Amino acid sequence: MTNEKVNNFKFGVLAMVGLLIVLIYGSAYVVDETQQVVITQFGRIVGEAQKEPGLKFKIPFIQKANYFPKNLLEWDGDPGQVPTKDKTYIWVDTFARWRISDPVVYFQTVKDEFSALKRLDDIIDPAVRDLISSYPLVESVRNTDRPMDTFEAIAGGGHEGDENRRLVRYKVDLGRREIVRQIERQAREKLAEFGIEVVDMKIKRINYIDSVRRSVYDRMIAERNQIAEKFRAEGRGEASNIRGEKERELQVIKSEAYREAQTLKGEADAQATRIYAEAYGQDPEFYAFVKTMELYRETLEKDSTMVLSTDSDLMKYLKGSGE
Repeated sequence: MTNEKVNNFKFGVLAMVGLLIVLIYGSAYVVDETQQVVITQFGRIVGEAQKEPGLKFKIPFIQKANYFPKNLLEWDGDPGQVPTKDKTYIWVDTFARWRISDPVVYFQTVKDEFSALKRLDDIIDPAVRDLISSYPLVESVRNTDRPMDTFEAIAGGGHEGDENRRLVRYKVDLGRREIVRQIERQAREKLAEFGIEVVDMKIKRINYIDSVRRSVYDRMIAERNQIAEKFRAEGRGEASNIRGEKERELQVIKSEAYREAQTLKGEADAQATRIYAEAYGQDPEFYAFVKTMELYRETLEKDSTMVLSTDSDLMKYLKGSGE
């Protein structure tokens, strides 16, 4: 065998091996745990969807593996303005979690995730609007009619006494949780024909529109100011009571102190009088002399001039000193 034939043989073997590798590579595909595959041939679905993970095979170049996620997917709705039954306009923001339940039907109807999200928009948003607009606002924000610890000021009321406030009570027939369940039920029924299953749906946020929100804030501020003014009035009244009580107690203390001081003073005067009387009784002449000397000291000064009668008691000791 010539070298040329040997080379041709080697080239043919290599070509066959390469072709075999290409055929194997083109026919084999891997299904991940988070994926499911639909096989199509010239755009038409062949067989059932492959949902189990592992190595799979198809006809190379003719058949195509279309991959779809098997895990949960997100849908986040755009906040929209919705009027409630009691004519209150609110912004409603919702979200949902969904998955592809039937990849064959999903491929036949929507084909990709972008189209699926559009279907979710077209079905969930109208369901949200329809259910919320069918009930008053309180049904969308509360689950039960449990009494709230919230008081509402009565218009035109004063600041004193609880008679100017009333406990806010609402009647809830359906509740937010049941409204969400009904929205989810409607959406699930309509999306089943697209091979889509809504696993969970929730209202993320409910808020007033800007104009209503401003009026609500103004009302809240007015109510808080009214309650604050009531507390301030009660505080002023309590302060007046405390000051009055203080003044009363102070007057009582002063009266008791004055009475005790007068009692002590009276007792002291009585004791002094008794002592004076006892001293006077022991030597009246000496007592009269001492008191007269005190009177001289208080009335007579260096340049004092006195005009007295000769029989005056003040002259008694002066006359005696001259003799």
